[in-house]
Amino acid sequence: MLETPSPNYDGRPCGKSIEFLILHYTGMSSGTAALNRLCDPGSKVSSHYLVEVDGTIFRLVADEHRAWHAGQSSWGGNYRLNDTSIGIEIVNPGHEFGLRPFADAQIKAVVSLSQHLISTYSIPHAHVLAHSDIAPRRKRDPGEFFPWEFLAAEGVGLWPDTISNRRQGQRPSVIEAQRMLAKWGYSCPETGALDQDTLACVSAFQRHYRQTQIDGVFDADCAERLGSLLAMRQT
Repeated sequence: MLETPSPNYDGRPCGKSIEFLILHYTGMSSGTAALNRLCDPGSKVSSHYLVEVDGTIFRLVADEHRAWHAGQSSWGGNYRLNDTSIGIEIVNPGHEFGLRPFADAQIKAVVSLSQHLISTYSIPHAHVLAHSDIAPRRKRDPGEFFPWEFLAAEGVGLWPDTISNRRQGQRPSVIEAQRMLAKWGYSCPETGALDQDTLACVSAFQRHYRQTQIDGVFDADCAERLGSLLAMRQT
């Protein structure tokens, strides 16, 4: 691990502890460009860690400090996720510069680092989240190529149980979908209308937990996947 201090941090608010692990992609043309921006005092952004394509890990901000990676964000009634999270930036051009699969060495490093952080701070697996989960109207990272299922198999986060002959029930109503999404943690107001907030939350859910079909439609398959996750969280 390479120590590369960023000046972009401050103290966590009194009484706030580490509860979440938030994963991002850098969304820039190169790892060097991302590292420079995260360490530029004029950018006002940072993360605790940066993971390069070859698996090299840079530590930019000490865990006990608040890095500025999440921005306006919410999950499960918690707001300002910078206060209670650790952020990992993963080098990838992202949607703007050409989203691509993540390198094996890179994912291996992310898994190892995440396992360490989860163990050290007793972070619940349901609190290992994408930037797009906590800011669905603004963000899409780390994107649909990020191997969430593999991470869950390695003890990082959760993945819904899959059933080879999945029984397709009725598509939930909009209000039912909104209630399920909000129960899981998304900031999804129960309006009963298929509004932009709901579409963004459904797409974020799919980008994390059903990456083969991201269409903003909360169908029976989405409901079953989310029901599986909710059941896991209760055990």
